[in-house]
Parts: sequence; C-alpha cells; structure tokens
Amino acid sequence: MKIIVNSPEETIAAGEKIGRLLKKGDMIAYKGGLGAGKTTFTRGIAIGMGIGDVVSSPTFALVNEYHGTGMNLYHFDMYRIDSEEGMESAGFYDYPFDENAAVIEWSENISEFLPRNTIYITIERTGENEREITIEGGERFASAWD
Repeated sequence: MKIIVNSPEETIAAGEKIGRLLKKGDMIAYKGGLGAGKTTFTRGIAIGMGIGDVVSSPTFALVNEYHGTGMNLYHFDMYRIDSEEGMESAGFYDYPFDENAAVIEWSENISEFLPRNTIYITIERTGENEREITIEGGERFASAWD
C-alpha cells in the first residue's frame, strides 16, 4: 500500500490512522533516510494510540518509552546498532513487546533479527515536503484509507 503526503501535518495524520489500528505485539520497522519523516510519522502513531504529541527522536537515548492506557509505545533508534549483540547490549530483548507496540528507526541495520510478522514502513522523500509512504505486512491498515 502506498500513500502520498504533502506536509508534516499530513504525515502526522497518516501516522494517526495507523496508531488507531495498532494491536498489542505490533512491531513497525521504518526504512528511510535522514529527514524522511520517521519521527514525525511516529508522532502521529502516538496521537492515534491516545498517547498524545510527546514524541521526540530517540537518537541519543536509543529508545524512548511512551506510556498509554491500553498499551505502551517503544520508539527505538538503531542507527548505531548493527548486530544482535548490540541489540542485546541496548536491552532490546528486555521489552515486553507482546503486550505493547514498537517502532524502530534505522531498522535496515537489524532487519535480519526482527520477527517475521514485522510491519515495514518505508518513507521516501519525493519533494520538499512530499513523501511517499509504503506499508508492507500491515494489510489491515488499508481500511484506514477507505
């Protein structure tokens, strides 16, 4: 499924639609370069989950935790992690993913270690503010655009 957005506000709105449909155990792996809009999209996911507009880039923290009433959202940055040992050292496997949701920036670095049911979202910059968002493995999200 492909979506075209033309502003940060539209990127947030697209993320909100995904956030409303997330289920416990969902793991989203982002693909996209620096400045593509991954954190902006995550802000929308958090809003859609009812967590609010509290999202910031986890670049220096490796993970930011956002606590919701029904489930939490774990927001990882794997820019500096490129091995299973690195994931272990960062505490990745200590999070209760089966009861919460997670989004992973720079997932390309750890893709071989992610579960088979991971949802991949690619965000490509196609213009100054335009982005093409491709969702793979999350067919249920198509209903948000009906």
